[in-house]
Amino acid sequence: MTDRVALVTGVSRRIGIGAAVARTLAADGWRLLLTGLPEFDEAQPYGGDPEGVPTLLGALGGASYVAADLLDPAAPAELVAEAVRRHGRLDAVVAVHAYCTDTPFGALDPAEVDRHLLVNVRATLLLAEAFAAAFTAGSGGRLVLFSSGQRLGPMPHTLAYAVSKAAVENATFQLSPLLMPQGITVNCVHPGPTDTGYASPEAHAEIAQLFPAGRWGTPQDAARLVRFLCSADADWITGQVIDSEGGFRRHL
Repeated sequence: MTDRVALVTGVSRRIGIGAAVARTLAADGWRLLLTGLPEFDEAQPYGGDPEGVPTLLGALGGASYVAADLLDPAAPAELVAEAVRRHGRLDAVVAVHAYCTDTPFGALDPAEVDRHLLVNVRATLLLAEAFAAAFTAGSGGRLVLFSSGQRLGPMPHTLAYAVSKAAVENATFQLSPLLMPQGITVNCVHPGPTDTGYASPEAHAEIAQLFPAGRWGTPQDAARLVRFLCSADADWITGQVIDSEGGFRRHL
């Protein structure tokens, strides 16, 4: 697998899913171009990780990083082109990125709704299109998207996020028959509530009770599924949204 190359979006905090995916793929010999927008995390209540990207790159050895704002419509194609420029090919895109802020019904900000749709939906579609145009191997291509389980229950405080990620799930179904003839599978991971440090101690304890195992999902849980979907063993799996959430119950 040492000749395979992946672009992973949504990488900034070491505790995040994107970083876990990067570590897991690197351990399997993938060459990586990572991207993210650390300043978005820095502006959130949970805070950023100023040393996250340099430390991650130091640990991975050989991975490269480009900060990119996926609000820019040119960014997806530029990222794909950069991966090909640096490594000569691109075999997988793992789109972990997500834009999420509070958008309660009755107080919707049109600009915030637009940001959710542009980053979570438009950028994902443009990444898929650019990847398909650059993919030349003929087989073994992988596009892995990320969702948050909107089919399984409402998310009233993050309405725009829920709607945009539901669109990502539908994009999985729409893109899979278009890309499979090129040798690219398209699947979507729903990791359930994942402990990336954003929840308060009280919320963390309350939500943990909703898991039969008594614990949250971890970034590594999601990364192991990505590893499988990017492997040759998953060559015949496409168009699937995979709920990997440890039996999470939405109500006690």
